[in-house]
Amino acid sequence: MNLSIIILAAGKGTRMKSSLPKVLHKISGYEMLYYSIKEAKKLSDDVSVVLYHQADLVKREMQKYFDDVNFVLQDHEKFPGTGGAVMGVDTKHESILVLNGDMPLVEAEELKGFLSMPNDIVMSVIELQNPDGYGRVIIENDEVVKIVEQKDANKEELKTKSVNAGVYLFKSHIFKNYLPKLSNNNAQKEYYITDLVEMAKKDGLRVSPLYVKEENFKGVNSKKDLSDSEVLMQNRIKENFMRDGVIFRLPETTYIESGVVIEGESVIENGVSLLGNTKIVNSIIKTNSVVEDSEIVDSSVGPMARVRPNSTLKSSHIGNFVEIKKSTLTGVKAGHLSYLGDSDIDEGSNIGAGTITCNYDGKKKYKTKIGKNVFVGSDTQLVAPVVIEDDVIIAAGTTVTKDVKSGVLAISRTPLKSIEGFFKKFFS
Repeated sequence: MNLSIIILAAGKGTRMKSSLPKVLHKISGYEMLYYSIKEAKKLSDDVSVVLYHQADLVKREMQKYFDDVNFVLQDHEKFPGTGGAVMGVDTKHESILVLNGDMPLVEAEELKGFLSMPNDIVMSVIELQNPDGYGRVIIENDEVVKIVEQKDANKEELKTKSVNAGVYLFKSHIFKNYLPKLSNNNAQKEYYITDLVEMAKKDGLRVSPLYVKEENFKGVNSKKDLSDSEVLMQNRIKENFMRDGVIFRLPETTYIESGVVIEGESVIENGVSLLGNTKIVNSIIKTNSVVEDSEIVDSSVGPMARVRPNSTLKSSHIGNFVEIKKSTLTGVKAGHLSYLGDSDIDEGSNIGAGTITCNYDGKKKYKTKIGKNVFVGSDTQLVAPVVIEDDVIIAAGTTVTKDVKSGVLAISRTPLKSIEGFFKKFFS
């Protein structure tokens, strides 16, 4: 596609009231800027991101996901503002789309609308019921006549409900001819990209408006905006899954991050959180359970269970207050109140309530391996490293400190001692 894309991500975002750069605040598991770059790369092989505030940090975080993006440092001292941001960018295609790094809800499909309009400049426009506080875009005969700030608008112009959404498509000759002419002769002493539109209009060039959805082009400038965008993103994620056949119980109570995959006839009950690169296949995740960076296949989790990163459950059931961490369970039942960390447990095995794999000695983590058809009694401690072979019974209350061979009963208990008459003596 004959398109270059510039993403503006240089601002401080002071209204966020945070030491973290605005574009690195996360929505549904990923930084806002990640979404802008991801959608841009669907349309272009020439994507540039303009940075300034904490540029090294922003670049480092984005390079975790993308290795073929151009990062450009804005000369903010000499050329501040949106117009100054695009001055130092070399593009290689005829059309140049300018996006913002704080618009995480923009999608590539909607951006294609800019390419369907042949004019020299296409600018995004939103119709607001209450445009108070926004500059107006004056449109006549499907053409942008001018952009006017609210404080400079006359009574007739203030009636206009069309406002600038901040995304533009320029033909490359606009940048070549007009960027050198940009001036910072304004109250803020900044170079504005909107001045390119004004200069082009004065020279008789056509500027087309593209009406876009407000929620998709919503910019995030505050923690309130961040929360609002999170809700919109969550609705989008869950609606897509429901269209594919996933059942959600009270979807507004669940939290599903963007990297999550759900397949088959899965059920996600109320209060569930699915985090990171989790994959759920033909499984049910019950009320108030959390699954992070793990794979659940043909299994049930919860209610009130937690599956921590690097775990795999296949044809298994874990119940309430069971925590799994960095473990593989295949055909296993762990009904309640257990911690299984750094473990491999094979099919047919049953884990009793209160069982703990003691995987950490204060310095290192160790592995617990449990074979097939093992019955682990309640309140058992498995002190890793330890191997439990197939067809073993471990009695309730046992502390296992060494490997257990196949076919045996493992039991360790302190003998019960009874003292006659102690109750009355104690309370007398």
